[in-house]
Amino acid sequence: MSDDRHVELFGTDGVRGRANVHPMTAEMALALGRAVAHVFRADSRRGERHRIIIGKDTRLSGYMFEDALAAGICSMGVDVLQVGPMPTPGMAFLTTDMRCDAGVMISASHNPYQDNGIKFFGRDGLKLADALERKIEMLIGSERLDRARPGPDAIGRARRIDDAEGRYVVFLKKTFPLNLTLEGLRLVLDCGNGAAYKVAPTVLEELGAEVFRLGCEPNGRNINSDCGALHPEHTAAKVREVRAELGIALDGDADRVVLVTEAGQIIDGDAILAICARDMSERQQLSGGAVVATVMSNLGLERALGAMGLKLVRTRVGDRYVVEAMRQGGYNLGGEQSGHIVFLEHNTTGDGLMTALQVLAIMQRTGRTLSELAAVMTRFPQVLVNVAVSAKPPLESVPEVCRVLKRVEKELSGEGRVLVRYSGTEPKARVMVEGRDESRIRAFADDIASCLVRSLGDVEAKP
Repeated sequence: MSDDRHVELFGTDGVRGRANVHPMTAEMALALGRAVAHVFRADSRRGERHRIIIGKDTRLSGYMFEDALAAGICSMGVDVLQVGPMPTPGMAFLTTDMRCDAGVMISASHNPYQDNGIKFFGRDGLKLADALERKIEMLIGSERLDRARPGPDAIGRARRIDDAEGRYVVFLKKTFPLNLTLEGLRLVLDCGNGAAYKVAPTVLEELGAEVFRLGCEPNGRNINSDCGALHPEHTAAKVREVRAELGIALDGDADRVVLVTEAGQIIDGDAILAICARDMSERQQLSGGAVVATVMSNLGLERALGAMGLKLVRTRVGDRYVVEAMRQGGYNLGGEQSGHIVFLEHNTTGDGLMTALQVLAIMQRTGRTLSELAAVMTRFPQVLVNVAVSAKPPLESVPEVCRVLKRVEKELSGEGRVLVRYSGTEPKARVMVEGRDESRIRAFADDIASCLVRSLGDVEAKP
């Protein structure tokens, strides 16, 4: 009889949950460390020393998970390199730069400090495929790990890496053109009291900018709290106060960015994609004549790209799916409305600071302000409504929902979009309607939500 007991842990972006509550416990982190070490050790070349690198953001529980993961990894005969606070894209870079078998990032991204998460990178710096995550889950519920435990002479070692920040800083600076500088620019930077609080200001200042810092004093509990990419209004206010040329608001693990123009206008990921796509296309640096984004990206992005003679390739929600589509289609620019922007020729995941550097390079190269650059895209009004559901049957199997969706799509008649999907992490259906007339699309969204309530649950609307 098999000793496997499949424990479902992985969601759309690693293992995530409330700190010290299943599955985000020290015990589970230790078990994950053992399983991951076993998988990557078995997958590596024989005769070499195996290493896994661990980084984290600034939330209080990071210390607990860092030590638990390290203990589990070392117990399986694999060495651990610990780098402390480091942005998620920095960990993707360091995993490959230091030739590790795998990388681990301890972060719940934009969530409050009470939450945490664990995500893994392969030696290529890419997030793990679903099949490999299932393999790790199977090992956690298996006695095979106990049978594979090495003897006392083969236990792994853990050590701190002191130059990790410097490596990542140098890497980021190399993505900025050598013939350009940030001299004379006044920038507002909000690190969200997160993982980039050291590296981000260092990079910008070493490139010559005058940096006004916000959210650079983490205390373990203030990550993402009324700061950073979740609250860019503070960056906007500071930009206006100090008359800066640009505001940069990062989230807790710095894989996403929201930019602010010199006039205090907030620029999201869709507009950033449009700006970068036009620049890369004009310089013949855009691969495949297309940009990859998710189904949530605004119709305005699609229209803006079409006006440039470019295509928009849409994927399901999640930056990992954006990267998969980019690799499969040979595209080098993609991202999400939330500000995860991927420049695949530079890194394998979204990098908020790198994105800001690419936009700054465009500003410096063209002599245009961010307000002028952002005019490339006109955003369509977009209404989002969440509906709490008691079940998640295929939407095409619910006749009333099908009827209302067909009616709305017919009335939009090509001048808008409607999307209904289930949340991957919550018992909710998400309704998105876009169009030129905000009051009209809000009425459409309410109609769809009411239909879902009658068929499947209760509504919780979000503006």
